[in-house]
Amino acid sequence: MSASPLEECAGCGDLRDEIELMRVVNNKGEVKVDPGSDLPGRGIYLCPQVKCLDLACEKNALKQELKVEITDELYESLVEEIKHG
Repeated sequence: MSASPLEECAGCGDLRDEIELMRVVNNKGEVKVDPGSDLPGRGIYLCPQVKCLDLACEKNALKQELKVEITDELYESLVEEIKHG
């Protein structure tokens, strides 16, 4: 039995325990990683891998779910979070 709810990675589509995924949230226009999954706002889950971020961007999943343009600056900040998170 899982200790946390299952969520789907917006990139690869794998179902994983919420604690294994990285939540990205749009909180009043500010997009950031939500390590505790407790920030309010529209959120999306990703495996903490750059390939899943790339897949989510290719599918426009981040743009559609977070209702925000994915700029180069935002993309690079998410890559840094993945690398150092």
